[in-house]
Amino acid sequence: MTAPENGGAAKRPGARPLDFRHGRVDLSHGSGGRAMAQLIEELFERSFDNPYLAQRNDQAAFAVDAGRMVMTTDGFVISPLFFPGGDIGSLAVHGTLNDVAMAGARPTYLAAGFVIEEGFPLGDLRAIVQSMAAAARDAGVPVVTGDTKVVEKGKGDGVFITTTGVGVVPDGVAPSADRARPGDAILVSGTMGDHGVAVMSKRENLTFETEILSDSAALHGLVADLVAAVPDVHVLRDPTRGGLAAVLNEIALQSGVGMTVRERDIPVKAAVNGACELLGLDPLYVANEGKLVAMCAAADAEPLLAALRGHPLGEDAAIIGTVTEDPHHFVQMETALGGTRIVDWLAGEQLPRIC
Repeated sequence: MTAPENGGAAKRPGARPLDFRHGRVDLSHGSGGRAMAQLIEELFERSFDNPYLAQRNDQAAFAVDAGRMVMTTDGFVISPLFFPGGDIGSLAVHGTLNDVAMAGARPTYLAAGFVIEEGFPLGDLRAIVQSMAAAARDAGVPVVTGDTKVVEKGKGDGVFITTTGVGVVPDGVAPSADRARPGDAILVSGTMGDHGVAVMSKRENLTFETEILSDSAALHGLVADLVAAVPDVHVLRDPTRGGLAAVLNEIALQSGVGMTVRERDIPVKAAVNGACELLGLDPLYVANEGKLVAMCAAADAEPLLAALRGHPLGEDAAIIGTVTEDPHHFVQMETALGGTRIVDWLAGEQLPRIC
């Protein structure tokens, strides 16, 4: 949370505390003056509290472990901001940590940037920041620096968050989307489509007999167990926007291979299937925020599956298909009815503003 250029106002005798019950963000909260310093101190610094932020610099200096460094950045513009199983704050932490983890890396630090619309309720902002802070603490990865901007009413749609993460890859671990090879097994860590359907249910005011919750979660612990069991895992990806179908097509193109998956082996919750039928969606194209796709040599498939199922976030893991030789780089699916169909790229935007 970048400090004001005048050094901030760490102590303000007699200053009235922020009104998180009724107050709203105004342009002064992004002006670089006293109001901005108060917002940073009373909300961001208290929520994200750690020695790096306490230095109040415009950057964070930290030591790094030996090894290859990984860095990623991501923007979050989800609507609605609060959804069953999470909110934009926890999602911003999980999504960025997972992008780091898909390199086989251990995430170490996060940075966060907030663009807040004038008039946004301070109570909602506090709920988002506290959720984000809790997600970072649970993951063991601190938010060490960041920035806050306020834009005029009508130009920000509430709040947007950008997060950047860094991490370290252990020696001997090098998953990459261009390393899938014919004969490799394709695995998923759990049920598909939970996040997208949870968001859509909130957006459309839908209710189901069984509540559908977002699967938003930090996956680096699961990845650590996975690479400990199979260090030479070839590919790791999290199937977010565009879902499983998009990820398989991306990897097929990058690796110059084809894919064949079995519909009967792809785990999808009955409630998610039912919601997708109601909404006219295909769960293969629906976003996930706490699942991964892994590809490895066929001989490593069972050890990898055992490692996934041995972790709480991988209990529903399954082997769903095989990488094939295919000059056209098609992804094909053996259907439950015994036929075969092409799982093509998503045409257009099935679920806008999903992350």
